[in-house]
Amino acid sequence: MRETRTVQSSIFDFYSKHDHGALLEALSDRLDLHPDILKLLQADLIDPSLKAVGCRGLSVDSVFRCLLLKQILGISYDQLSFHLSDSQTYRTFARLSAQQAPSRAGLQSVIRKIRPETLQAVHEKLCMHWHEQKLLQHDYIRIDSTVVESHIAPPSDSRLLDDSVRVLSRYLATCHRYTGYKVRFTDQRKKSKRLAFAIFYAKVAEKEVLYPQLLSCVGVILKQIDRTLAQLSNGSYDNEPSLRWIAEVEHYRGLLLRVVDQTQQRVYEKKIVPAEQKVVSIFEEHTDIIVKGSRDVQYGHKVNLATDRQGLVTYFEILEGNPGDKALYLPVLNSHQALFAELPHTTIADGGYASPANASTARAAGVTRSAFHKRAGLGFHAMGVKRKTLKTLRAFRAGIEGNISELKRAFGMSRARWKKHDGFKAFVWSSVLAYNLVRLSRISTA
Repeated sequence: MRETRTVQSSIFDFYSKHDHGALLEALSDRLDLHPDILKLLQADLIDPSLKAVGCRGLSVDSVFRCLLLKQILGISYDQLSFHLSDSQTYRTFARLSAQQAPSRAGLQSVIRKIRPETLQAVHEKLCMHWHEQKLLQHDYIRIDSTVVESHIAPPSDSRLLDDSVRVLSRYLATCHRYTGYKVRFTDQRKKSKRLAFAIFYAKVAEKEVLYPQLLSCVGVILKQIDRTLAQLSNGSYDNEPSLRWIAEVEHYRGLLLRVVDQTQQRVYEKKIVPAEQKVVSIFEEHTDIIVKGSRDVQYGHKVNLATDRQGLVTYFEILEGNPGDKALYLPVLNSHQALFAELPHTTIADGGYASPANASTARAAGVTRSAFHKRAGLGFHAMGVKRKTLKTLRAFRAGIEGNISELKRAFGMSRARWKKHDGFKAFVWSSVLAYNLVRLSRISTA
């Protein structure tokens, strides 16, 4: 049984007089002003088909507050469990009763039920409220993009081959537990790990000798996997655990075949594999290869965002692939029009967004000043600004670099640590929500 809110507070609730305690109290009061966001969250956390009996779990309000607390502190679920059992301030903020002491596993299972689409809807709902209350000043916005990294090691062909051998060997070892079919197989994990380690530190000539040995390990595993799948396809293993095991094995087998093809092209044929066709992780296969200018290659997802004069995030989007910044300018304006029913008066974006089409379209739609950090051939009249105004707007745009730095440094958005694509997006959106709520709480208590 799970409630939406904890109706009655405890007489033992209190916040520390420390600045951090005052911030959490202000944040708690801010959340109490928006009870309607709990209706969005309860769709993920409360199953209406279940009867309201049994042990009372964390309320929807408490789950969301625990999520915010985790992102604000930048800690693990185990550390969060400790703080919630040790600190009365944190317990008060999370609205926990005297009997509740959530464990690491309990916190992880319930927080991860919240979908990224729900967190995005909560963000939009809060922005609409703040716009109505004149707290969000979106008449002036600054636009930029950055990269959020996936939680993976720097990829290499040998590492990917070894990971695939290790994972598929593990599935063969657990086949009897899930399907009832006992597999006898030659374990290649130790040999594969040794070869991958040697390749990583070897010179080019040595790698050409070691790679065939590693690929022979891969061939052995693939043959054993194919033989096992053929045995399980006779129709006698059609229960749910067996079908789930088969689906997972086929998924990793497909990824391994892509890695083998990628290795043959890169190592033997000396070809360049297009970025969109590369596999950089068999665990986080959604990861994109992002190259911004001449800087280092990053592995994750590109995000596009806009902030107002107070640094509040008014627009945020997690992108697929590596689209150019020019294509990301108009979606920001369209989103503001849809969400706030009006366009910003002034926009200033990084030079990569600059194009005559973007400037003319924005001006025609109603944006008075559509400026870019680098003019890229655009005249001042085309952007609707004077030379002195553009200099001022450039200084204003520089503030978004600080906003991005705070998102990454203080709220963990530099690297998304939750698994799979949905986990990546949920982690990033929770960082954005925590950032906005904390920033507005600081402004209100300044």
